[in-house]
Amino acid sequence: MKLLFVADPLHTFKTYKDSTFAMMREAASRGHELWACEPQDIIWQRGGQVQAQSRRITLTGDAHDWFAEQEAAEVTLASMDAVLMRKDPPFDAEYLYTTHLLTQAEREGARVFNKPQALREHPEKLAILEFPLYIAPTLVTRSIEAVRAFHATHQDIILKPLDGMGGMGIFRVKEDGLNLGSIAETLTKDGQQTIMVQKFLPAIAQGDKRVLLIDGEPVPYALARIPQGGEVRGNLAAGGKGVAQPLSESDWAIARHLGPILAARGLLLVGLDIIGEQLTEINVTSPTCFQEITQQTGWDVAKRFIDALENKLQAQQA
Repeated sequence: MKLLFVADPLHTFKTYKDSTFAMMREAASRGHELWACEPQDIIWQRGGQVQAQSRRITLTGDAHDWFAEQEAAEVTLASMDAVLMRKDPPFDAEYLYTTHLLTQAEREGARVFNKPQALREHPEKLAILEFPLYIAPTLVTRSIEAVRAFHATHQDIILKPLDGMGGMGIFRVKEDGLNLGSIAETLTKDGQQTIMVQKFLPAIAQGDKRVLLIDGEPVPYALARIPQGGEVRGNLAAGGKGVAQPLSESDWAIARHLGPILAARGLLLVGLDIIGEQLTEINVTSPTCFQEITQQTGWDVAKRFIDALENKLQAQQA
């Protein structure tokens, strides 16, 4: 099969932990052809189909110079067996425009994973609003007064932008309310930008768990990202320590409820973020943690993902 990965620049990959690289490595081991492009390489013009200036690559096995370019060509997305949208956030206007181009490619016959419409409809912070029974007390607002009232009720809170990743822009304000006004004004740009505010969950000390769903089925191990050195953020990009562990009973309950719902919407791969027993985010753009889970448990996440992709393509062809 020919697989086109829409991703960040290949030279920026940290292959020792990158989940897109893990997908590529597993696909290549099965003889699949690897192509790659970036979102800005995708174009459409009246009278033609959605295309992308792409590179066909092979994997070298070298940790640094990990790929070799075999050819460069403008390819039609519909000519690929699958297009995998793996661009990291931010989930901004340019990201949305790319999903619209990918939807047009679907109209022309392309098979895109995750489904572009589902990506648009599940912004990673806001997607949890659909499942209030599983989430902590949460506020979505651009009102600084609403933030103050939420803090008065819950005392210890977390504030974060809606388009961040890797823990960027996350603040904790404790009972004393120190700097609450300044933080709220900065994050909301003086009331012009919407943010999310949540009650602080002490269970973060045991880790912010990433639970992966592949075609609706939970991977049986989560990666608990444990804050280090006085940090409140468990994100690996913020210095958190990743510890793989079996899913808890509450993890299974959340995953089994959400899995079939999200898979039916065209989300082949989803990353649920769970602190304690509370769902905090639903990641659909480029969920990670494949390699950490596999290395620590032996459960091959990339193999399961490529199995699911092949099964999905075979079912669509049938």
